[in-house]
Amino acid sequence: MKRDGHIHTPFCPHGTKDTLDSYIEEAINQGFSQLTFTEHAPLPFGFIDSTPTQDSGMALGDLDAYFSALQQVKKEYAADISIQAGLEVDYIEGFEKETTAFLDEYGPLLDDSVLSVHFLKEQSNWYCLDYSADVFENMIGIFGSLTAIYKKYYETVHRSIKADLGPFKPKRIGHITLVHKFQHRFPNEVNFDLEIDSILTAIKENGYEIDFNGAGLMKPLCLESYPSPEVAQKALDMGISLVYGSDAHQAKDIGQGYDKLFPLPSKSISQL
Repeated sequence: MKRDGHIHTPFCPHGTKDTLDSYIEEAINQGFSQLTFTEHAPLPFGFIDSTPTQDSGMALGDLDAYFSALQQVKKEYAADISIQAGLEVDYIEGFEKETTAFLDEYGPLLDDSVLSVHFLKEQSNWYCLDYSADVFENMIGIFGSLTAIYKKYYETVHRSIKADLGPFKPKRIGHITLVHKFQHRFPNEVNFDLEIDSILTAIKENGYEIDFNGAGLMKPLCLESYPSPEVAQKALDMGISLVYGSDAHQAKDIGQGYDKLFPLPSKSISQL
């Protein structure tokens, strides 16, 4: 069974207004059997979005309409494809209690979900590392070096895996090498294999999955999946499940990168 486990929706404030039906029809045309819609969850209470457009997460007031819309398409397409209701939840260092409270309230409505790191903390401020290459360049100055950003990113991903976010904590860790998004403009020459191995070990110990994300292949300054096939194969060798995610923000992005990511030799990949 062919699965896409990371898809956004018209409820995304920085996406498109493509309808849920258009995403689903595209997925059916490509032979997908199961989808998880994982819209960006509202950011934690008290956190101020540091992006220039302040559109990183959906509005709290839209959640009821979001879940209602997903229930509707679940019924509408029940004979054609399995649809799961999910969220992409941000792990933001220092807002663990607020994130846990959110998940305690809305977790019962989730069939599936992803936990991702987009924001990095430096002193008392947070910065979105994947917003744009120019913002990333500004972060290099703030953090002191490119190496410092990479180090902080991997530390924060590791922290997200270890964090106690309650019983509804997402079990799939999103795009674990997202820091590579602008690597062809800001090439990294420092080896972070130890940090990545530590992340894989923590994922394995907690029984989590990895979002095998095809979006990076489409980014001209990245041209690599999150994580790379080499890291993905290492995860498979450790017995960690990979779940393909298009990270689609418009209907035509469904399936992006899929043909380049599959098949890998191991049978442990979850395309479901």
